[in-house]
Amino acid sequence: MFRKIPIGLVAASMVLSSAALAQQSAPSTDGVRSERGTGDRGARLSPDDRAAFVDARIAALRAGLRLNADQEKNWPPVESALRDLAKERAQAMEQRRQRRESDERPDPIQRLRNASEAMSNRGAALKRLADASEPLYRSLDDAQKRRLEVLGRQVMRPHGMGRRGRHR
Repeated sequence: MFRKIPIGLVAASMVLSSAALAQQSAPSTDGVRSERGTGDRGARLSPDDRAAFVDARIAALRAGLRLNADQEKNWPPVESALRDLAKERAQAMEQRRQRRESDERPDPIQRLRNASEAMSNRGAALKRLADASEPLYRSLDDAQKRRLEVLGRQVMRPHGMGRRGRHR
C-alpha cells in the first residue's frame, strides 16, 4: 500500500502541472489555428483562468478525500506544496515560451543545461510535495487512499493525459 504514495502524489501534482500545460496565452483572434490544436480547445488560457482551474482541482481533491478534523490539520502544507508546484510549472512554461520566441536558438549544450535545471526544479518541487503529503497520506483510511488514486487518474489528469503521457 505504501508504494501507492508516489502514484497518488505524482497524480496530485499533475493537477497543477496540467493547468499550466493545458494552454497559456490569450486565444488567437485572427482565425488562425493555435499551435496546440483547432478551435477553442487549443486556445491558451489567461493566468486568471489557470489559477481558477488550479483552485478547482485542489478543491476537488480535498472534497473527494472527505478529510476528518484530524486530517484537516495536515491539509494546509499539502495545498501549499500543490500551489508551489503549479507556480513552478507555470514559470517553467513561461521560460520555455520566451526561449521559443527569442531570436537566438540555444546550442545543444545550453538546451541540455536548460533541461537539467528544469528537471532539478521539478524534482525539488515534487520532493516538497511528497514531504508535505506524507503525514496526511499516513492518516488516510483505505477508502480515502482508493479515492486518492481515482482522483489522481480522473480529476488530476485532464485533457486525456494517461499513465503513458499525453494522448493526441
